[in-house]
Amino acid sequence: MSKQTILGRVTQLARANINALLDQAEDPQKMLDQLIRDYTNNISEAEQAVATTIGNLRMLEADHKEDVDAAAEWGVKALAASRKADGLRAAGSTPDADRFDNLAKVALGRQLRSEKEARTAEPVIAAQTEVVDRLKAGLDSMKDKLTDLQAKRDELVARARTAQARNTMLDAVKNIDVMDPTSDLHRFEEKVRREEAMAMGRQELAASSLDAQFESLEDLGRTSEVEARLAALKAGTAGRAA
Repeated sequence: MSKQTILGRVTQLARANINALLDQAEDPQKMLDQLIRDYTNNISEAEQAVATTIGNLRMLEADHKEDVDAAAEWGVKALAASRKADGLRAAGSTPDADRFDNLAKVALGRQLRSEKEARTAEPVIAAQTEVVDRLKAGLDSMKDKLTDLQAKRDELVARARTAQARNTMLDAVKNIDVMDPTSDLHRFEEKVRREEAMAMGRQELAASSLDAQFESLEDLGRTSEVEARLAALKAGTAGRAA
């Protein structure tokens, strides 16, 4: 994985809009659980990649330090060889002086090469340091976002459970309303009222029938009295005739 790919992935994950993702999700809780798993895995992978990048940077820095130290060391050797050559030349030993001057030149060449390598590595180290800093910041942002994800997940689960409990309670209340025992009581009361009305009707009917019977008795009594008076009239008329 290249440094740019690592940086781009970490930056993209760190900038992910959690709320936008949740708005698009059919099941936010499952979406959050999946995001937490993905984020945890991505953070682990990113940490390994960033650790490798940091390790490469530290190797570059170590190599740069070796080049700087080597340049300084070759400079010291070149100076020592040059002074030795000057001393031998002053003593009249020209061949030995030339040999030490050549050694000084070799040391100076090594110094120049080490300095060049050090200068070449410096911009690479600077760029790599910037990348590492950005990767570290991205990782910190990802970890903060993971904490937010976990908090949102816990909040969502708590809200879901509360809503579920409330719906369960409302369903229970609804069932109680549907199975209201007072409705059966009203039906029973209506049945009793109909029975009472029927009894009253039958009572009224029976009363009217009894009145009719008494009236027939009264009619019969009146008829008997008329017959008795007629018989008395006849008896009186017969006596006067005798």
